[in-house]
Amino acid sequence: MKLSWGDYISIAIHQTDLTLTSYIKNKLAPFNLAPEQNLILMLLWERDGLAQNDIAEKLDKDKTNIARMVLNLEKKGFIKRTISQYDRRSLIVKLTQEGKALGDKIIPLTEEFNQLVTKGITEKEIEELGRILTKMRMNVQ
Repeated sequence: MKLSWGDYISIAIHQTDLTLTSYIKNKLAPFNLAPEQNLILMLLWERDGLAQNDIAEKLDKDKTNIARMVLNLEKKGFIKRTISQYDRRSLIVKLTQEGKALGDKIIPLTEEFNQLVTKGITEKEIEELGRILTKMRMNVQ
């Protein structure tokens, strides 16, 4: 049986991702921040002082892309990289005062965005969606 356009769940997910990314991109623009850079900062606001390789792993991004994004965030003054005292091959990424202050503005914005996205969706539905998306990722890995 040939599937029609509306039958492809991957297309629906892709379109949703494009819509969500476009929305948050516009909200982050006044802060000179790209959505993917924001993901790095969100990890650091939750737990400062992560190894650069751990950031790449958590975001499921290649190390080269993370290194480029971290460098850009460092140039903007939001983070600082230092060599790990335990492993000289490892870079530790820490928030600067400016990066911490930015969190006071961005975190409420992202929480508001999350509320908007999940409006009318129960906690149970959100949990189920998370399980389904995890299964889908595992199916193609």
